[in-house]
Formats: sequence, structure tokens, C-alpha cells
Amino acid sequence: MEDELWALEQFERHRGRLRAVAYRMLGSLTEADDALQETWLRLSRSQSDELTNVAGWLTTVVGRVCLDMLRSRRSRREEYVGAWLPEPVVGGNDAGAPEQESLLVDAVGLALLVVLEHLSPAERLAFVLHDMFGVPFDEIGPMLERTPEAARQLASRARRRVRGVATPDPDLGRQRAAVDAFLAAARAGDFERLVAVLHPDVVFRVDGGGRVRRGPALLTGAAAVAEQAAVQGPRFAGLCRPALVNGAAGLLVTGARGPIGAAGMTVVDGLIVEIDLVLDPEKLRSLHAGDGSTDGSAA
Repeated sequence: MEDELWALEQFERHRGRLRAVAYRMLGSLTEADDALQETWLRLSRSQSDELTNVAGWLTTVVGRVCLDMLRSRRSRREEYVGAWLPEPVVGGNDAGAPEQESLLVDAVGLALLVVLEHLSPAERLAFVLHDMFGVPFDEIGPMLERTPEAARQLASRARRRVRGVATPDPDLGRQRAAVDAFLAAARAGDFERLVAVLHPDVVFRVDGGGRVRRGPALLTGAAAVAEQAAVQGPRFAGLCRPALVNGAAGLLVTGARGPIGAAGMTVVDGLIVEIDLVLDPEKLRSLHAGDGSTDGSAA
């Protein structure tokens, strides 16, 4: 009984960090929860006197679990129809569950998570653990069954791939101003105003769930994105409201039965450079628990 109470106390103490690691490794809150469950099971079967560094041990375990999950799903991803986007972390203006708010504060944008999806599982593990969570390569190497120097090279290779990701405007107010301008122009079907708030090389991705293609999955360029928004905006923009999506200004799309979409926006110098629209119902299930915000039970 004492071991069980000790294990529960340790797991709860480190749960937030472990969940953040798992989400950045997997790009899915649902899969992150599965990884945490497996980590908890392994901890509950361990003896307290065998663990001298609990935080390091838990990070190692969740890292290895995520690595196995990434490797096993690669073949399934090849069958996905259209663009694949990460499961969004969404919050509104009201206070949400503490764990969810913590995820939002430390969230990375959907655009970065999209790039992480193109890394090999080993590159992703080395980059996420070292660059995002400060885990030494001496600890990462054994997880990958490689030397610390080899792990360092994996992280360096990943870093070069990630370097091209747009860095969002740090001022949330300026982000919101650009998103609000985009939404107002879309509602009016105003092509010129839409072009004015979009970066010339803007990228617009749509994840419809990987089963049926719902219109173009990828659009590039201000003219093409503005045309799509001007045509569809008057019909659908009325369902949109501002929200925090992965810590940045974005939009939540809500129908009669609850959320039906979430759009992450990347704003740089007052212009929208990326729009990532998630319509996959499976990736939006947790939003139905809290009227637009995921609940803490997902942790």
C-alpha cells in the first residue's frame, strides 16, 4: 500500500511535464493520454527503493513509450487522405481547467507540430527531449540505443528541419487583431480585405479526418486562400469565434451540437502566414466536454 501511494504521489507530481512531453512527441492529446497510462502502469509495478531519480525515470519511460507509438503508426499514416494535422489544444477567454491552462501557456504552435511530424521518430525524440525539455544527451542516447554523440547529431538534424518554421508574433494582441480582421473580411466575403491580412506565401491546410477529402487539403498563396475564404466565409464564418489554439490566436468553429472545427493561425508582422484547420471529429472530441475548451480529465 505504501508503494502504491508513493507511486501515485510521484506520478501526479510529474504528470503535467510528462503530458507535455507526450503531446509534443505525438501531436495528439488522445495518444498522449495512452502514453501516460502506460507510464503509470510501469511505475505502479516498480519498487520505490529501486528509483533514485524519479523524474528522470518517468521521462525516460514516457519517451520510450512515445517512440514505440510513433514507429507503429507510420504505416497507418500513409493511408491518411488529405493533410494530417495535430490534435489542437483549445481554450477560450474563460478560465479552464488548471492542467489545460498549463498546456496552453507552454503550448507550441500547430505549424511546428506539423514539421515535427516529418522527422523520424528518433530525430523527434532527440529534439523534443533535449531542445524543449533540456534532457541531456547522456540520457537520450540509451533510449535510442545509440551513443550520446549520435543522439546529439539526430537533434542537430532535426533542428535544421525546424529552423524554417515561422516564429509567431509574441504579442497576443497583434495576433488577435490579424485574426479578427481575417474573420470580419471572411464574413463579408471581401477578397481584397482578405488578401490584405494574408502573407503573400500563406499556407492553408485542412485536416478532414483522413477518410473523405473535403475540398482542397492544401492551398498556398494569398490569392488562392483569399478566394476560398471569400467564397466559403459568408456561410461558415458566422460559426467562428476567437479562441486560443495551441497558445496563439485562432478560431473555434461551433455548430448546433458543439465544436466542429478549430483553426490555428500563425501571425508574423501583422500578417497570417499559416492557417491549420482541423475538422477531424476524432481530434475534436475533447472539445465537447467543456464548451470549447478541453477538460482536465484528458491529462
